[in-house]
Amino acid sequence: MEKGERIIDTYELNVNNIVVGVSITAKEDEPVPVYQISITNISDTTKIILEKIRDEFVAEETKTLSEEASTYNIQEQFKEKILKLLAKYFPNADKKTMDMLINYILQQNIGLGNLDILLKDTNLEEIVINNANEPVWVYHRRYGWLKTNVLIPTESRIRHYSTVIGRDVGKEITLLNPLMDAHLKTGDRVNATLSPISTKGNTITIRKFAVKPWTIIDFIKERTISYEGAALLWMAVQNELSVIVTGGTASGKTSMLNAIANFFPPNQRIISMEDTRELVLPKLLHWVPLETRLPNPEGKGGIEMLDLIVNSLRMRPDRIIVGEIRRRREADVLFEAMHTGHSVYGTLHANNVRETINRLTNPPIDLPKQILSALSLIVVQHINRRTGRRRTLQIAEVLPNGDARLLMQSNPIRDTLEIVNEPLAIIETMNLYTGLSKSDIYADLQSKITILNWMVSRNITDVNKIGLIMSKYYHNKPFMRQKSI
Repeated sequence: MEKGERIIDTYELNVNNIVVGVSITAKEDEPVPVYQISITNISDTTKIILEKIRDEFVAEETKTLSEEASTYNIQEQFKEKILKLLAKYFPNADKKTMDMLINYILQQNIGLGNLDILLKDTNLEEIVINNANEPVWVYHRRYGWLKTNVLIPTESRIRHYSTVIGRDVGKEITLLNPLMDAHLKTGDRVNATLSPISTKGNTITIRKFAVKPWTIIDFIKERTISYEGAALLWMAVQNELSVIVTGGTASGKTSMLNAIANFFPPNQRIISMEDTRELVLPKLLHWVPLETRLPNPEGKGGIEMLDLIVNSLRMRPDRIIVGEIRRRREADVLFEAMHTGHSVYGTLHANNVRETINRLTNPPIDLPKQILSALSLIVVQHINRRTGRRRTLQIAEVLPNGDARLLMQSNPIRDTLEIVNEPLAIIETMNLYTGLSKSDIYADLQSKITILNWMVSRNITDVNKIGLIMSKYYHNKPFMRQKSI
């Protein structure tokens, strides 16, 4: 360690048998902690030999590559030839070592280099290249924005990475089309820009797909939401009340939507619609995921969110999940679906409950306020960008006149989600359709809190295990409603 350096965290990654050490350190001369990677099972001497193999092989062979070839096809094509060169320099290496060295050469010279290592770290949410003059930045799930020791040597290399990503999914980025939205086959979302549109240099922003989805138990353990808040959402989902999750960018809207989906019963058909697949629901659910598609370079073949929403209503859904509501026509169809007995769950960009009502009732969405009563709950997510902490900021019910009534509010000083009002519209609606009295409803909420507590105490955070518990719960619940509200 250097003078004035303090280790915050260390762990290891295994990337195709390449062992990578990760250290996160605080340095006196750095305003943010530094995320450092080092390959621990390849010596410096071996790296020099591998560089010689690269010079001997890659420079010649890459001349034969076609523009249409995918990264995977290129790697498969050259593995055998690289193996012969490795056998010359490492005659005594076993198969496992040979495979690891092949993977290293392919990763560094045909793949995305050290970006491939960053993509394997499940602790990272975002990977960002701003230009070739500064290091890659990452957003760590626990520590927020970190500067890395990964450098992209040239602007042309950044552009090459963008081209490789685009080519693998049928997209292109050129000086005539300097903006690209795409996603990797792993589900990670990618945005790329070329200079001079981005004036400091070429950029790549990768939002990583969560391999392990956030569950409601994760949220409770991380203090994102309280037991009472989670139980209220569970009761709403069980009784087919529609819910919209709102919040700012990166506040955890989709993660909360995924957590709410933990409560879906297995005997109902669920249709989800997203621009990019992010939701991961329990396997036992009757779930059909749909995804939008951008038009091709000729402007044909595009599938918009509205197309999917309209089509989903012909698929006999019991539950409809919408990744994000943006426009009037999308909202019109969704609220019509609520009024005709479907349960709808979606996200919207708005920073608090009051702003949510304003967004829904003003352009560009511009819905009549009276129809908002079809929506039962608004859940607002918030991220503290200084600490990186995500919390449920507010939970509110929607009254018959379209106004919102706050039920729970975050107390940032105590870091708690506090009850500020008891529900009125929800209790009245549930009483009408289930016959449950107010005391019955509160007793049911308490029983749900007990079950959630039991799952937290046993650290049950796997989405499929939670789905199985929910299935057993609903199977034994005689008063679950059969008719949609």
